[in-house]
This record gives sequence, structure tokens and C-alpha cells, in this order.
Amino acid sequence: MATSSRFRVRMRHTGRMPETFAFAFDRVYQPLLALAGIFPGRADVMVDDDELRVRFGMLTLTTPRSNIASAQVTGPHNPLKAIGVRTSFTDRGLTFGSSAGRTTCILFQQPVRTRPFDVARHPGLTVSVERPDDLAALLNP
Repeated sequence: MATSSRFRVRMRHTGRMPETFAFAFDRVYQPLLALAGIFPGRADVMVDDDELRVRFGMLTLTTPRSNIASAQVTGPHNPLKAIGVRTSFTDRGLTFGSSAGRTTCILFQQPVRTRPFDVARHPGLTVSVERPDDLAALLNP
């Protein structure tokens, strides 16, 4: 998997490779997600010493590691609430979901937005990565 030039610059600076977590795709939902441009080659979470970067199809979310308050493993979830890009009406939390299984819920100090567009700031992000326990352990201070 290719790394972005942003991470190559940081790797030279810190001397450490970013950790990459692939999304876990449930086969039954994969065709629906592919219609939205979300498939394994375009969905991952990268963490380095300075930054968290999440890519889910055409959407990206980037925030400094210092903005992460905590991370915990949750799930399994109802597929109607877990698959695709979802925003909770109660707390504005965001979900990037490719599986209804276990997920990592990341809470932020300051709410964040996705790019290229977003209408709200999100205090948390839930991602359905293949190694949710490892991601939560890496992100917790």
C-alpha cells in the first residue's frame, strides 16, 4: 500500500513508520459500499507519532494525536446503524463502517470535520478496522 507524501516527510523526521489499519469488510455489504467508492484499497486508518489520518472512500479525516481523548472497542452493531458513513443525531458522532462487527470508537478533545466536505464537527469517530483492539491500544494515552 502506498503512503502519502505527508507521511513520507514525517517518517524522515521521526524515523518511525506509521501504523496502518485496514477496514474489515463484510462481504454482504461490500457491493453496496463499492457503489459509494468505498472498497478495501480506499479505506484505512494511519497513525504516526503526530497524526491520525482516516480515509474512507473519498472522505478523509485528519487530526493531531494530541486531539485524541480516548479510544475503546465497541460492538457488534446493528448493520442498519453501522454500515457506510453515518452521523448520530444524538451526539453528532461519525461512523465509517464496513462491518457490523467490533469497532474502535475514538473520542476527540476538540470536534473534527471530514474532507472534502462536512456540515458538522464530530466529537467522535467509530471505525470498523480489522484490529480494533490494537488501534484502541495505540491511540490511548
